[in-house]
Amino acid sequence: MAVETDVLDELRRLRSRVPRLAGSLAATVDGLVLAHDVPDTEPEGLAALTAASLGVAHRMTDAAARGEFRELLVRGSRGYVATYAAGTTAVLTLLADDRVNVGRLHLEGRRSGARIAELVEARTGPGGGRHADRPAPPEHPPPAPDPARPIGTLPVRTPQRPAHRPRPQPGG
Repeated sequence: MAVETDVLDELRRLRSRVPRLAGSLAATVDGLVLAHDVPDTEPEGLAALTAASLGVAHRMTDAAARGEFRELLVRGSRGYVATYAAGTTAVLTLLADDRVNVGRLHLEGRRSGARIAELVEARTGPGGGRHADRPAPPEHPPPAPDPARPIGTLPVRTPQRPAHRPRPQPGG
């Protein structure tokens, strides 16, 4: 398919623009590989982990009322994993060495994410991703959090007792 070839060309151009970029992967938000340039890494496993981390990142931005997901940066002892939204149906994950210029990584990653979004949406059409059915963010700010609930905890529903007593069943 033409989109995979075009996306792979974009990944290769990205590698030439960012010194110390070790690899790149474009995938669907569901974890299917579109194209990759990741030597010494299993692309299918990285795409699946990207989809899982994308789900958590979406939940975090929603819970913290920070708008739509844009990017995620993880730093390990030997480098970075950066994930960028590429439209509504795709995501770009970059692997970089520890001494990468992080500002340059973000600049080029965002540009490539936008280009990959154009390539993918030209083939599939806009708004077809896993999160496309989400409601649009509200125009006004969300209500203030409950001060009685500690930060970082989810509300817990307590079970409610029925308003009536169950009837005894015959034979039981």
